[in-house]
Amino acid sequence: MHVTSEQHHDDGVLARDFSLGDIPGTLWTPRSTPAPLILMAHNNGLPRTDARLVARARYTAAVHGYAVASVDGPGSGDRPRPAAVEQAGADLRRAMQAGEPVDELLESLVGPLVDAAVPDWTATVDALLRLPEIDGPVGYTGWAALGIRLAVADPRIAALGLFAGGHVPRAQREEAREVAVPLLLLLQWDDEGNPRQRALDLFDAFGSTEKTLHANRGGHLGTPAFELEDTCRFLDRHLR
Repeated sequence: MHVTSEQHHDDGVLARDFSLGDIPGTLWTPRSTPAPLILMAHNNGLPRTDARLVARARYTAAVHGYAVASVDGPGSGDRPRPAAVEQAGADLRRAMQAGEPVDELLESLVGPLVDAAVPDWTATVDALLRLPEIDGPVGYTGWAALGIRLAVADPRIAALGLFAGGHVPRAQREEAREVAVPLLLLLQWDDEGNPRQRALDLFDAFGSTEKTLHANRGGHLGTPAFELEDTCRFLDRHLR
């Protein structure tokens, strides 16, 4: 793991960009360490530099004292997308413009992104847990499909805060039955691109004995600001 830059913010958060082989990432750490680790991922390959993710990461580190990490998986940020994923994305855009069904195209786009991203995030956890300023356990927030696969594949994931705002492939909907860690699922009731019933069915499928659904009116980008604080309180209950 090689640190490529660092920046001290007025809120006491230290932001460090790093590279782990060909994986670019950012680690935000609070004033007081060691701290538990939160993995924070945006839906379907958006970059770690997305302003919403950065704001959530800094708040989580500064106010709640977590170390927060995000990486650019294959196809996000400056990393090239696999050729099959690039073609699936082009087919999806064409189908959406033509008003055609898109479920199978989403399967062919999102599924490979999840498969490619999991090894990167697992390697990142391996590296970060060796740092003296980080002390487990590990939580995860954000992209639902990736979070489900990580929780099944990596026993170090101790809590999940997921956003039901992106396509969850059939494979991950089945894997949700194997998830046993505490879960908070956020749902935008009027999300135009994600069928409400499918999100409710996903929540029902999770095998977790402790799971909570937060549903708010509004579209995909309308999640109320207070949900960030609620997610942090959820993490506090299970990671402290």
